[in-house]
Amino acid sequence: MKKKLLIISTLIATQLFAKTIDFEMMEKNPTRISPNSTNEILSFNNSVKDSINSIVNISAKKHVDEMENLPLQMFNDPFFKRFFGDQFTNQFKQNRVQRSLGSGVVVSKDGYIVTNNHVIENAEEITVTIGDDTTEYNAKLIGRDADSDIAVIKIETAVNLTPIKLGDSNSLLVGDVIFAIGNPFGIGSTVTQGIISALNKNKVGINRYENYIQTDASINPGNSGGALVDSRGALIGINTAIISKGGGNNGIGFAIPVAMVKDVVGKLVADGKVTRGYLGVAIADLDAESSKVYKRKEGALVLDISADTPAAKGGLKRGDLIYAINTKSVKDKTSLQNTIASFKPDEKVKIQVERDEKDIELTIILADRTTVLETPATASQVNNNIFLGGLKLSVIDSETQKQFRLPTDITGILISDVELKSKAEKAGFQAGDIIVQIEDLEVKNFANVETVLKKYANKFKRVYVNRYGQTILFIIQ
Repeated sequence: MKKKLLIISTLIATQLFAKTIDFEMMEKNPTRISPNSTNEILSFNNSVKDSINSIVNISAKKHVDEMENLPLQMFNDPFFKRFFGDQFTNQFKQNRVQRSLGSGVVVSKDGYIVTNNHVIENAEEITVTIGDDTTEYNAKLIGRDADSDIAVIKIETAVNLTPIKLGDSNSLLVGDVIFAIGNPFGIGSTVTQGIISALNKNKVGINRYENYIQTDASINPGNSGGALVDSRGALIGINTAIISKGGGNNGIGFAIPVAMVKDVVGKLVADGKVTRGYLGVAIADLDAESSKVYKRKEGALVLDISADTPAAKGGLKRGDLIYAINTKSVKDKTSLQNTIASFKPDEKVKIQVERDEKDIELTIILADRTTVLETPATASQVNNNIFLGGLKLSVIDSETQKQFRLPTDITGILISDVELKSKAEKAGFQAGDIIVQIEDLEVKNFANVETVLKKYANKFKRVYVNRYGQTILFIIQ
């Protein structure tokens, strides 16, 4: 009896002290109308004027080291470093403050603000201004999620903030009139108009989890983190990116749907991070050749399975075609990623696969990616795609080969970025390095990285990288 009372008391206490956020919701199922009078001017002023008051300007500051008037490639050359060392290089470094401008959306009266992760990433100081008021407020980072590119910050102010009302992104239609509101170029609140050009865009290649609203409304630098609203002024998305060759708006912009925003923000406010279900597979889409050996023409093809993961324990095999989860169709690898991410760790799911032209069903208990890959001390880093104390890793494909000028025959995992002032940076890792081996395991894919990180968790690891054709050894915990 005492044990039962203890459990009940714990549950009640958890509910009482858990952090939550109360969103203000717009009415569902609005009526759509068309102008039908020559004596009327169609204006959306009343719709957007309240939403404009919910938009803030965000300034993020960080210190960066840069080389003055000398080519960076020269200093990264191993032969140069062999003769002159790092001390010579450091003489040419200048420490400067780098500012990035973006927008944010007030979602609660008590100061919670939603923006893009890339607006505030690695920021040492975040300041916020509201509307035309020049008063700067210091913002506290509540949590960020690099996989969805969403972050939450909070300001303390005596000013009554105007939270935006949330719409329903699941009821949107292509052709709906929308408005993008933000602070492009830091010139103040700006509204641009467009329509919804497409929905459920998930192969853009910007983030791990994608389900974008595509719009032709102008989204310029500084609009990132701002609001995409419908004709009522209800928030339907957070403006995130554009596709542009020259850096300006070309009529192809993307916004994170508010349904995803609401889910991620709620988790960030409650826990400071987002935990998602983890399966542990390397997957690919069916192509013209691989589809010849499967009955179905849609699904996610299993290429590899990481050791000691839910996939391995649950009986998935290389070559399985995952076509449904809990009877919900899986069309491609992106669909599988998003579906798995929608579940919580420790949830039980039924996965339907095609194997040797037979349909089978597997019951698998999902895990937490952070606990599978790393120890609790570094779990938050891995959750944001950060490995080995500050490394951002990417697969080697045609795009990364072109960007980093890599040989076409190179194999391994690319270091696409190194966090400023991180352990990895201090160890000597550089963007463009190729990880070819960690301890005794040759690295060819992410599954190899995951396996070795778990095997040598909390231990010093020998990491071999290929840099300009030379193999270099680094030691990092």
